[in-house]
Amino acid sequence: MRYRLAVVATDAVEAVRHVGGWVCDRTMAGWEVTVLLADATDARPLQILGATVLDLERSLASPVHDTWPHAVAVDPEMFVADARVRGGVLECLDHGLIEVALWGGELPAELDGRLGVVEHRLSGAARAFKSAALTAAGAPDTEIGDAEVFRCGELLLTGLWGGSDLVSAG
Repeated sequence: MRYRLAVVATDAVEAVRHVGGWVCDRTMAGWEVTVLLADATDARPLQILGATVLDLERSLASPVHDTWPHAVAVDPEMFVADARVRGGVLECLDHGLIEVALWGGELPAELDGRLGVVEHRLSGAARAFKSAALTAAGAPDTEIGDAEVFRCGELLLTGLWGGSDLVSAG
């Protein structure tokens, strides 16, 4: 059984811009990565990173969810806009079910104090693949830093799977 990461985002550009390096590095580490998009019209940029892309609405409407992720990364816009996403994130945080990470500078007020700042240092390969994915997404001029920064609940998996891809920032 492989570890699973699910990413919930508005579109491919936002997902690649904010979590593309992490998606790539986790894929290369053997994780199964699925990205659920509100607008799934262009899956190619995320496929370049090794992710499987699904339509968010179709996935959430499915009555059967037989596999659950070990970690989830969520676009704060989706947290605010979709009550189902919001409810799932809050349930996971309340019960410590899975690792939960959100990106972006501003988070909804109800998450204040619940998430710490962490970062993922991108491998050289992740930077290269993220660059190719951004070009495919029509955003080739996006700057790619050495790290992607998230707000994260308790890091449940870092020790279990032997990796240290999310570490406290500062």
